[in-house]
Amino acid sequence: MTGQDAPSHFAPRWEGDTRDPVPAVGGERETLGAVLDWHRDTFALKCAGLPPALLSRQAIPPSGLSLHGLVRHLAGVERWWFRIQFAGEDLPLLHYSDEDPDQDFGVLDGDVDEAFAVWRAECAHSRRITAQAGSLEETGIRRRTGEPVSLRRILIDMIAEYARHNGHADLLRERLDGTTGM
Repeated sequence: MTGQDAPSHFAPRWEGDTRDPVPAVGGERETLGAVLDWHRDTFALKCAGLPPALLSRQAIPPSGLSLHGLVRHLAGVERWWFRIQFAGEDLPLLHYSDEDPDQDFGVLDGDVDEAFAVWRAECAHSRRITAQAGSLEETGIRRRTGEPVSLRRILIDMIAEYARHNGHADLLRERLDGTTGM
């Protein structure tokens, strides 16, 4: 399909899409990092342009998902895997406790802009930690099991996490304002 437009059955490009394309060739570390960043950028794009009230709306009953809740959840996941499990930083969890494990989705008090700022900061920490690692084989320790976990596995799991939640974001955004695209 070189030099041709995508077939009409492909999802249209999202208006304002400034994502860098994922390289079609490259080393494993470069490719995994680029795919994860593409998914992070995709999530941000799915949330762009909506007012806080819509970002916080749980738009697909009976699900409690909202874009605001997803950004809080993804910030917590970034912190958990990269900073706590891989880098071994002693930090509190974001929007989670054993007594109330669904704080990220259920309690949407606070500022939406603050939630996005925390998520962006956690993504920046994750990129820094990844860049400083000597190889994809470096390991952190899973807190719950004491087992080692490699940076490679964390990057793959994070790509899967974002892919799953970008699907949720697609549905939420279409329900909120009818916007669709890839």
